[in-house]
Amino acid sequence: MAQDPRARRAARHLQADTAAAPAPVRREPLTVDRIVDAALRVVAVQGYDALTVRAITGELGTSPSSLYAHVVNKADIDDLIIGRLSSELVLPEPDPARWREQVVEVYTQIRDQYLRYPGISRAALATVPTNLETLRVSEAILAILLAGGVEPHTAAWALDSLSLYVAAYTLEISMVRARQADQDQEWVLGRDELLDRLGSLPSDRFPHTRRHAAELTSGSGHQRFDFTLGLMLDGLVPHPGERTGGR
Repeated sequence: MAQDPRARRAARHLQADTAAAPAPVRREPLTVDRIVDAALRVVAVQGYDALTVRAITGELGTSPSSLYAHVVNKADIDDLIIGRLSSELVLPEPDPARWREQVVEVYTQIRDQYLRYPGISRAALATVPTNLETLRVSEAILAILLAGGVEPHTAAWALDSLSLYVAAYTLEISMVRARQADQDQEWVLGRDELLDRLGSLPSDRFPHTRRHAAELTSGSGHQRFDFTLGLMLDGLVPHPGERTGGR
């Protein structure tokens, strides 16, 4: 026998009422990975200057006390986010025949990672690396330098110098981009404006700057980045035929 229409209608209403009733909200458990995800979202959208515990907890919809159950302090978060970026790098097996190219390849990846998150290289500059993923990267770069015949002490200091340069380079780009996007920072000059200004300097005081203004302002994209890494790597091992001993 078919169900009474009124009963079917009542059943539909019951289903609608049940569906309309709010389901219990189940919060996703707070984890270190979620904290790092939230921190990177903050930096990607607002820049590293905006990365605070309050900003992270606002992103997660939780409280600072909940956050501190998983991280020690802001420095700990810095270490974690640089570790996350480091974990995404592809590291080559050291090849003595290609050691220079391999060093540039790794640092190019680091550069591009830092530029995805404006100002985030400040976290790398302010942190003594203890994260295993960050140490994995420094271990790989050191291995490449050693495979290229660089003396251990020189390789260790070169690793530090190269890392500092890449962090400073990306920080400068992030700062310039932020200023260019700020209407209150109209004093930031483009290349053409800078050329005009340098070319109009008093010739008796700035003869070389005026004469070589084009060279001083040249370089598009990451050309200067590649040039500087090459310059630094050139000084790590003797050139073929160079005397390394006494006379």
